[in-house]
Amino acid sequence: MEFSNNLNKNVTMLKQIFNGDDTIKFREFENRYNRNLKFCIVFADGMINKEIVDEHIIEKLMNINMENINISGPVSPQTIIDTLIKKVVIAGDLKKNSSLDEVLDGMLYGDTIVLIDGMAEAIIADTKGWPVRAIDEPPSEKAVRGSREGFTESIMTNTTLIRRRIKNKDLKFNFMEIGTKTKTKIAICYVEGLAREEIVKELRNRLSNIDIDGILESEYIEEYIKDAPFSLFKTIGNTESPDVVAGKLLDGRVTVLCDGTPFVLTIPFIFLEYFQVYEDYYNNYIYSSFNRMLRFLAFFLGVSVPALYVAVTAYHQELIQTSLLLSIYSSRLGIPFPIVVEAVIMLIGFEILREAGTRLPKPIGQAVSIVGALILGDAAVNARIISAPMVIVVAATGISSFLIPKMIGVFIVVRFIFLILAALLGLYGYMFGVMGLFIYLVSLRSFGVPYMISISDLKLHDIRDTAIRAPMWLMNVRPKLITKNKIRQDKIRS
Repeated sequence: MEFSNNLNKNVTMLKQIFNGDDTIKFREFENRYNRNLKFCIVFADGMINKEIVDEHIIEKLMNINMENINISGPVSPQTIIDTLIKKVVIAGDLKKNSSLDEVLDGMLYGDTIVLIDGMAEAIIADTKGWPVRAIDEPPSEKAVRGSREGFTESIMTNTTLIRRRIKNKDLKFNFMEIGTKTKTKIAICYVEGLAREEIVKELRNRLSNIDIDGILESEYIEEYIKDAPFSLFKTIGNTESPDVVAGKLLDGRVTVLCDGTPFVLTIPFIFLEYFQVYEDYYNNYIYSSFNRMLRFLAFFLGVSVPALYVAVTAYHQELIQTSLLLSIYSSRLGIPFPIVVEAVIMLIGFEILREAGTRLPKPIGQAVSIVGALILGDAAVNARIISAPMVIVVAATGISSFLIPKMIGVFIVVRFIFLILAALLGLYGYMFGVMGLFIYLVSLRSFGVPYMISISDLKLHDIRDTAIRAPMWLMNVRPKLITKNKIRQDKIRS
């Protein structure tokens, strides 16, 4: 549908479209020097900068004397509208369009449309000015050292935060809209010459195939485009931190920004990234390497400790020192449940406390999680419902999982799988579970990149940023298969 050259008809049509919506404002006025030059501006209240609309659009159009403006060529509706865009209306971005759908899309996103009597085209002025949250430290990625800036819900603010860190002509932003109802704006961001063209092309293809009413958060997009839709393990990363995104872009990755959420998707995502914290690159490499090894140890403890405890105490008591075995046996006297049931009860109870602490307001949540764990654990032991060693096992398991918060879901499911296998087959069941998990991880791909690429490769230059973090001057090669240009530093120090 297109506009007509009659202003009254256009205004009537728009009022019918937005019938019952009081946020859409219509302002009709005419030029003080030429009453035949009539205008109507339409905008969504709360989405615009009223100062721009009042001073740079209404005032200019109302008070301009067209006779004093030199119009090149014969006077026609086309030359008048071009003159208004070039010489009268002041805004950061101005364009004309005759398509009703495209004009309305811009107006509903904070633009102001200017309708002129006698002209079948509308001027679209960029007047976006809705309130946005201030830039603050991302709550999900606290850092002792490093940037305190975090992404906000405004996609344009987020692109600015990235552009400030990578001031390079090769940094590209490609915008598109997803959602037949919400028409959510998203941006594909990459560094040309570093990102692989086939990954960018595949990402565009997957995004264009999304058919959904609305996108309200980047997780909607992630579930549509990730390689293994039923996998517990993430094949697409996410972060709230601009410096993390900048680092990923410089490694050749591609990112997806979504309007309305501070979480930015990073593609591809490999298993090793679970254990990498960007603060590692801001601290001494020895200390950072130690912290990374702690996270690997925490992953092992978080998924294995309950299973190993059940397997050893139920099937392989000969592996336990006699004094320790007697201590465990005495602590279990009077416990009514088998050891595996005891472990399941405690693990579920711990997850209930964790979820309660997360959902409640912060001060109350901390009190619930700490007091609940202390009081309920002590009461359960004194009541002979749970043994004391099991409380220690579950506490060690839970604390270990907190070192890698993005793997909470993985910890819960894998921990229970290992526990069931250990309860059925002892240590053999546990080993079968470990082998099955490793085979599964090796089979995963993220946009064609092997999920275990850095762990399965034993070349020296590929393990400098894995379980350890080598000095910055030694990490002179980018991850292979992820980037187009592997050389990070022109002058390589050996």
